[in-house]
Amino acid sequence: MEGIIFALVPMFAWGLIGFTSNKIGGTANQQTLGLTIGALLFALVSWVIVRPEMTWTLWIVGIIGGLLWSAGQNGQFHAMKYMGVSVAQPLSSGSQLVVGSLVGVLVFNEWTKPIQFILGLAALIILLVGFYFSSKQDNQGQSDILESRDFPRGFRALTYSTIGYVSYAVLFNNIMKFDALSVLLPMAVGMFLGAVLFMKGNINFEPVVLKNSLVGLLWGTGNIFMLLAAAKAGLAIAFSFSQLGAVISIVAGILFLGEKKTKKELQWITIGTILFVVGAILLGIVKSY
Repeated sequence: MEGIIFALVPMFAWGLIGFTSNKIGGTANQQTLGLTIGALLFALVSWVIVRPEMTWTLWIVGIIGGLLWSAGQNGQFHAMKYMGVSVAQPLSSGSQLVVGSLVGVLVFNEWTKPIQFILGLAALIILLVGFYFSSKQDNQGQSDILESRDFPRGFRALTYSTIGYVSYAVLFNNIMKFDALSVLLPMAVGMFLGAVLFMKGNINFEPVVLKNSLVGLLWGTGNIFMLLAAAKAGLAIAFSFSQLGAVISIVAGILFLGEKKTKKELQWITIGTILFVVGAILLGIVKSY
């Protein structure tokens, strides 16, 4: 029970990142910079407290992973601007689950048992159907709102976001495996450097950037409790719950960011959310075998 409680923290912490950043405001690049400043401060404090053993390999790989992560987060922030938080976040999380799972199976042979293929393929199909309903738009219901959205640019942003996120996950989970607390600081340094690159070196610590640094604390809190959840309840449970943060983003986007939906769209989002939850849990079960 304690492990499940721990697993709820990253679900809410990471699920609130998109909502909180968009509530604070700023461009996608400013949001990325602010988040990484907060993450770097969090990592520095964690390093001072824990003092983990550091190696040159850890620093190099950690910084590369942070650069990839910053690309993923920056693309996600851009997609939220173009499509809305309640649409972009579930599509982002779901695409990471699908692409990450396919890479794990096709490249690293993570599924070896028949039951894994059965449940895994079922989960991927459920997630794909969930994608469809989560992004489905009522073209006749709110033409004025649809005009303010830019889905082609949103999907392009999600493409490089997914590549960045999945590459970072593969690097840390499949190629180089480090203790999460040890790699936290090098990764945060890479995240900050990535944000600086997106700003093209034009760094300006404006109030909106500094406010967005609070979002970095959400990121760090989610990381710490992800470790605790994995230790208490296993990685499968921790993984499944963390991915369900997209549900938090959907609700927050609609209720608190004023992202208007027609009755049909609310029904479709409900269906897509349920399918997303089922698919994520099934993938978590697959990982437990």
